[in-house]
Parts: sequence; C-alpha cells; structure tokens
Amino acid sequence: MKAGAPRQAVATLIVLALSAPVEAASRFWPAPGTKEPPAAPGASQSAPTGEAVRLQLSDRGSHYEVAVRNHAPGPMQVRLGLARASNLRAVPALPIEAVLPPGAQRVLARLYPLDPRQDARFDLDLRQLPGDPRARPADVEYRLPFDHQQVRVDQAFGGRFSHADAENHYAVDFAVPEGTPVLAAREGTVLQVEDGVRDAGGPAAANVARANHVRILHDDGSMALYAHLQPDGVLVRVGERVRQGQRIGLSGNTGFSTAPHLHFVVQVNAGMDLRAIPFRMHGPQGELRFAREDAAPAPGSAALP
Repeated sequence: MKAGAPRQAVATLIVLALSAPVEAASRFWPAPGTKEPPAAPGASQSAPTGEAVRLQLSDRGSHYEVAVRNHAPGPMQVRLGLARASNLRAVPALPIEAVLPPGAQRVLARLYPLDPRQDARFDLDLRQLPGDPRARPADVEYRLPFDHQQVRVDQAFGGRFSHADAENHYAVDFAVPEGTPVLAAREGTVLQVEDGVRDAGGPAAANVARANHVRILHDDGSMALYAHLQPDGVLVRVGERVRQGQRIGLSGNTGFSTAPHLHFVVQVNAGMDLRAIPFRMHGPQGELRFAREDAAPAPGSAALP
C-alpha cells in the first residue's frame, strides 16, 4: 500500500518576555535561558524560522508591533494567536487571521502592557498555510505526471490506507520506479519544495511530514502536490514558472510510504486547512477513471478507456 502526503500546516512558537519600556533591556529573545543578548530599545527582531511567512517584532516604546511578511511566490494564510499572556492587551484582540499576497508585509497586532510598571509576558503562536481560501478552482483536465504507456494506481480516491483524511481524500498513488521523471500535470508557479529527506520511507507515523515534494500553485488558486520524491530529486526552484509536461522532479520512496510511488493530489486552502478536490486526468489512451474505495469497495486501480 502507499501512503499520503506530508501535512503542510506549520506552527511556530515564539517565546518572549516584555517589560516596561524603561526596562527594555530585560526582554529576552528568544526564550529566557538562551545566551543571545537582548535587543536595544527601539530595535526590530525577526523570528528565527525557515518558513515562508516571517514574523517581526518591533519595539515602539509604549508597545510592540507584530508584523508578518510573506516571502513565498504565492498567497499565504496566517493565524496569529497568544498561547499565553499576562499583563498584556493585544489590539486587535487575538487570534486574528489574514491572507498575505506574495511579497506583502502587514502589521497584524500591537501589544500593550496593561500596567507599564509591571512585566508583561507572552507566547506568540504564528500558524501559516499556503493558498487563498477565496480561490475558486476551475474544471480543467490534468495530464499524466509521467511518461508511461501503462498506468498502475495502487491507491486512489478515498483509499483506506492513507487517503481517508480531507487533505488526501482525492489523492492518487501512481506505482512508478524510483528515479522516474515527474512531469508537471498543469502549468503553474512552484510554491514550495523539499528535497532534503535522505532516508527511505516507511509506514511509521514519524515519516508523515518527511517526504520530499514539490507544490505548484495554479492560476485559479488550486495547488498540486507531488510527493515522495527521491533525495535531491527536485528539479525546480521556488518561484519558477513551469509549463505542463515539464520535468519537475524524480520519483522516490521518502516519507510515509511502503513502496516507491508518486503521490499526486490537487488541494485548496479551505480556511487554515488543506482540502483535496477531485480532478480529471488524461493519459496516452484517454481519460483515466479512478476507482473510489469509499464509494464502492474495489481494487485501487485506474482503468484506461
């Protein structure tokens, strides 16, 4: 059996301590106990994260300004919240959500101590997810994401092994040998890549988020995910515009997987959650018909007309 794609929602926890403005040197960044020195009053600091959306905290004297910037080539949805807080007032009240266009920076909140004479402590929680929940996917036909005359599908729509969740319900696992060139099923912009997973996959839960993959954003706001690529098997870069049929990677067996295969799924942002959507796909002999295990028990295979 084959397994699903890595989950893409990422939570970044930033632990800070905020004192009265006259005692700004008593702030800690990052968490108390580290050796990193506190910033000088009036300084701005960015959260240490490799994610697409970066958080920046700026000392404005009477309060702190929390801004986020989207470094991805496509829209990102964020949710900023307080994991815990004392002697603190956020304006506007948290949590708050926003959709950031590519390259956009936005101030999401300002944090004020209720009593400036006392310390105010807080944990900020920034969550981010690719895509815009306002997107409306079009009904288009995708091409087969590899050049094979014979098509073997080991798990399709509603697959009981790993396609039962909303993110992967309409995913398809194509059985292809490792190193098979993976082709873009539709033109779009490369939104995310991961090719640093070195070891082979397996059915352990720890492998769920460890698959090498490419995520491509389409012009209608939908996103295609190509997962379980081999180590160093990504052939495109973030921000690159790819055409349909272009080589984007090499198939593999990384992540939550029991055998070499290509996991393909079209997803949308459903509001801080990724959701798979059904799609139509054509191969060398016409449109593929995917069996649905959740609708009628059947072998997880695709029949070519």
